[in-house]
Amino acid sequence: MTSKTFKPAENRGSTHTWTVGRAVGEFILILAALSILIPVIWVFFASFKSKSEFYGNPWAMPNGLHWQNYVSAFQDAKLGQYFGTSVIVTVMALAIVLVVALPCAYVLARFDFPAKRIIQVGIQAGLFINVNYIVVPIFLMLTDGDKLLIDIFPNGFFINNVFILALVYAATSLPFTIFLLQDFFVTIPTTYEEAALLDGASQFTIMTRIFFPMAGPAISMSMLFNFLSYWNDYIIAQTLMPPSADIDRRTVQVGLLNLMQTQKAATDYGRLYAGMVIVMIPVLIFYALVQKKLLETSNMGGIK
Repeated sequence: MTSKTFKPAENRGSTHTWTVGRAVGEFILILAALSILIPVIWVFFASFKSKSEFYGNPWAMPNGLHWQNYVSAFQDAKLGQYFGTSVIVTVMALAIVLVVALPCAYVLARFDFPAKRIIQVGIQAGLFINVNYIVVPIFLMLTDGDKLLIDIFPNGFFINNVFILALVYAATSLPFTIFLLQDFFVTIPTTYEEAALLDGASQFTIMTRIFFPMAGPAISMSMLFNFLSYWNDYIIAQTLMPPSADIDRRTVQVGLLNLMQTQKAATDYGRLYAGMVIVMIPVLIFYALVQKKLLETSNMGGIK
């Protein structure tokens, strides 16, 4: 009796199907990229147009580089002042959330202690809280705090304070940041800790010299999401930083909305689009800086 070796039939249409699927996927990606890229390019070119050029063809290229739009938006509309406020608030909030979230995530990921599960559940529950829904209670709480300190700070301390705004940003983004970093720290093998302990390293040294550098991709991802959240926020900044007669510490998003309302009434769209470009530039720069780390995160996830 002769034994026969059976081979599965070749799927002749697999190559064709794969090629068509890839082409469809690339076509969809191209459409998605164009839907984002075309408006950005159009806003960029429109920011160099003079006031009279908007009454003709809106899709026409600008006749020249009308830099006065940027000067007017930066100085006359006080967008430069608001831009500086947003930079200060964003940098402080990112620093606070890093200082607090990194050691918290490390301890939750690498140590067992009583009430650990309760803390983890509390952090996960914080992921489902939309900060825009609790901005009014936060405002009322800070207002009550100003009433208690009115003898020490007659002009108020908690409201219209850039540090308090940064602190609120950092506090509301801690659940997401700790949750993301904790999941990354858990995946790091224990052999790194054991080798460092054998060499006489302390837990603080292991945390700062081994785990934090290895968590660079996860840190970059969390910082990107937090940066976008802080920089693009309008509701919290508008509520906690109200302009007064002697203090105007509005952030760039609040200032941009005021600029939009003013320039629409004055039909000066060139200065309006110049303000939009000014707001977009930091986001593009920050993404370019962390793009390499984000790609490392996606590659590691694919390998795992």
